Amino acid sequence: MIKYTILLLLIAVFSLGLLGCAEAASAPAGQGAPAATAATEPEEPVATPPPAEEGDLPFDIQLPPGFTIQLYATDIPNARSMALSPNGTLFVGSRTEGKFYAVLDADQDYRADEVIVLGEGMNMPNGVAFREGALYLAEVGRVLRYDNIEADLRNPPEPVVVSQEFPSDQHHGWKFIRFGPDGLLYVPVGAPCNVCEPPGPLYSTITRMQPDGSGLEVYAEGVRNSVGFDFHPETGALWFTDNGRDQMGDDIPPDELNRAPEPGLHFGFPYCHGGAIADPEFGQERPCDEFTPPAMPLGPHVAALGMRFYTGEMFPAEYQGQIFIAEHGSWNRSAPIGYRVMLVRLEGNEAVSYEPFAEGWLRNGQTLGRPVDLLILPDGSMLVSDDYAGAIYRISYSG
Repeated sequence: MIKYTILLLLIAVFSLGLLGCAEAASAPAGQGAPAATAATEPEEPVATPPPAEEGDLPFDIQLPPGFTIQLYATDIPNARSMALSPNGTLFVGSRTEGKFYAVLDADQDYRADEVIVLGEGMNMPNGVAFREGALYLAEVGRVLRYDNIEADLRNPPEPVVVSQEFPSDQHHGWKFIRFGPDGLLYVPVGAPCNVCEPPGPLYSTITRMQPDGSGLEVYAEGVRNSVGFDFHPETGALWFTDNGRDQMGDDIPPDELNRAPEPGLHFGFPYCHGGAIADPEFGQERPCDEFTPPAMPLGPHVAALGMRFYTGEMFPAEYQGQIFIAEHGSWNRSAPIGYRVMLVRLEGNEAVSYEPFAEGWLRNGQTLGRPVDLLILPDGSMLVSDDYAGAIYRISYSG
């Protein structure tokens, strides 16, 4: 009788789970919770990681002629942002897993030999940056520093709290961090909503501060949720991706690639999207011509995350100084889009084209992976993290 009762309970729980999934999947675009309180993107389902024995992927990724992609590392659950130390240690954050990692390639064959869990039980430890022997780690409400961490990766030091001045909201609270050419640490703070006016001075911004946490200031405003940025290799100007709001339909607004060569610019959120689309709720308060338009509108709901200027020497000359963008992929669009690495070509400071570079993580509606961050290795190859498969890929060029 007890076994029969347990069986009935399991069937009921499973049925409720399927019902919940069906409701989430069938909600038409633009419907659901009010815009200011809509739920954030749900946690990603976990895929079966690709086989670790061989370097080849178990599915095809389309790349330009001469390029190849192979597995660099597996068994990194929810692999997100990446940072490389001068000694070759690859540090990787996560969002939903609560862990951060060190990935080692001791024999330098471009296949990871070991993945070390440096910490767990963290609050969305998405952002990682490395400076002068120390790992900087961004949780939702604070930034930590692990001094001299490579001295003993299996027994990391206790962290120093660099700053805990950031909001504690989980919604868009995970952070990408990076040091700029000015030596300052740049830290974005997302909007705590789908669309709303910022409830405080740090929301919907990109901030920066000294490495010790002092001098925190707002660098850019009107930024809904940036989870990737880089600095132009010649001018030092900040370029960043920004995720557009939901619930305006499948095809608007676009995600954005923005350029912020100086502090004090406002990029429109929540009043204007994509440089020209007035928000239906807040657009009457401030017109679009008050704001800095995007350098390039990207696909709608593609979830543009990590971006990098190509600064290596392996790829052909046409890629030098161009921008690669990891598109994580839409989560609530009726026809999925994204799940790829895109290339934005520049002429001077102008973005002139937006085209696929690596595709194949979305196949006939089936998700095979979700690119998150990009990193250029010293040999000029490019790493791509995938939080869906818990893997990191390496893209190289051999002509």
